[in-house]
Amino acid sequence: MLFHGLLDLPWWGLVLVALGLTHVTIASVTIYLHRNQAHRSLDLHPLASHFFRCWLWLTTGMVTKEWAAIHRKHHAKCETAEDPHSPQVHGIQKVLWTGVFLYVKESYHRETMERYGHGTPDDWMERNVYARHSMLGLWIMGAANIALFGLLPGAVILVTQIAWIPFWAAGVINGVGHFWGYRSWDVPAPDASRNISPIGMLIGGEELHNNHHAFPASARFSIKWYELDLGWMYIRALEKFGLATVKKVAPTPRFVAIKPVCGQTLEAVIANRYDVLARYGASLKRTYRQELGRLGHWSREAEALKPIKRHLARFQQISETERAHIAEALKNSKALATAVAMRDELAELWARSSASREQLVKQLQDWCHRAEASGVVPLVEFSHRLRRYA
Repeated sequence: MLFHGLLDLPWWGLVLVALGLTHVTIASVTIYLHRNQAHRSLDLHPLASHFFRCWLWLTTGMVTKEWAAIHRKHHAKCETAEDPHSPQVHGIQKVLWTGVFLYVKESYHRETMERYGHGTPDDWMERNVYARHSMLGLWIMGAANIALFGLLPGAVILVTQIAWIPFWAAGVINGVGHFWGYRSWDVPAPDASRNISPIGMLIGGEELHNNHHAFPASARFSIKWYELDLGWMYIRALEKFGLATVKKVAPTPRFVAIKPVCGQTLEAVIANRYDVLARYGASLKRTYRQELGRLGHWSREAEALKPIKRHLARFQQISETERAHIAEALKNSKALATAVAMRDELAELWARSSASREQLVKQLQDWCHRAEASGVVPLVEFSHRLRRYA
């Protein structure tokens, strides 16, 4: 009797059931908690919203306000001492294997809940059931598992459900997602977010973590043509049935004929700033290759430039000591030194919050004039491209 419940499934059937149940939980976290509640990137029909909320209560015991507040604080204080779960601060091993305890610890901070937990559900069910009796759902789910699959299989499935989110979300996404992987977007330091994999299936698209940090208000995490966001596919399916409404996605660059005046370009450049910087990184690398050819690949001047190659597309993410070494190496290449300096100037344009629109337009116009007068071919071509953003 230990192995038989109402559903007498073979071992592989039980494995499929466990994977299916945990996948519904992953979808609930990424669609409801993350994209809907924490970032408001989509609206959910009350039917869908309450299903996700109830399912998370049954399988994780997580409280919506706590999850949203902790995640919002993570974005606001990313990679600092106040970040609830940064591997850059706490270490990758601690976040990967015990990240859930960092989450629980932060959930007791009343200031975090009050400052970052606004706008989350506060109805009768939330106050009297989901938040007040957060562990009751796990007992109900455990009883259902045992009744359906038997004592031992049901208990194993329940343990799997309980451990799934603490490991994959609190551990892998919060840990590995800020420690290892590729970066498509040069988000401002000290943010160390990474895309773990371009195929976001196992964790519902959360693998595309650098994309999310670049565009946190976007309901879609996939941006490059080769990236797959399974959570986004589910959202599109919900839209078809009238159960979801997408509010915002990451901007897709559009281009028109070259504009002589940058006043019409400014907003497009700021909106697409990460694409602009990524394109500029490619332009810098092209300038680097041309300079190596000019200096002679094996000359002493060229050898001095080679160590800085890996920093060209990530110039904002390096230490002052590395900056000093780069500055010394760039003395051998006026063209590359100009391109690097102008990259920083361009990045500062959208950081000048006190500047008026007229001032920013003038600065962008001046930047384009100097870029086109520099004689550095990749820089000239990039300026022409910059004037085409629509």
